[in-house]
Amino acid sequence: MSETKPVYLRLRDRIAASIIEGEYAEGEMLPSVRAFAAEQGANPLTVAKAYQQFQSDGLIRVQRGVGMFVREGAAQKLRQSEKEAFLNEEWPDIRRKLARLDISLTELTDTV
Repeated sequence: MSETKPVYLRLRDRIAASIIEGEYAEGEMLPSVRAFAAEQGANPLTVAKAYQQFQSDGLIRVQRGVGMFVREGAAQKLRQSEKEAFLNEEWPDIRRKLARLDISLTELTDTV
């Protein structure tokens, strides 16, 4: 995770990974803002900003007085957007580095 990224985006990435990996399943309640802030050593306002981004993106729903829940389809939407970001933003640099180091995809997959 890039240290140049704003904290709320790093927290958002951490939550997104947890949703994709099933730690927070669809329909499941997310930790409260305060609980997640305490767990991450972050300011609750920063966590609230990360959660707000998920709400704006339609990935969580808020049930007033109860909590925030992962919407159905959120994991798939996140997986797709992360895949697109990887292919458009990270993969071109990786491909250039592979070419520069003369590493073939076959060689790469054989070492993994």
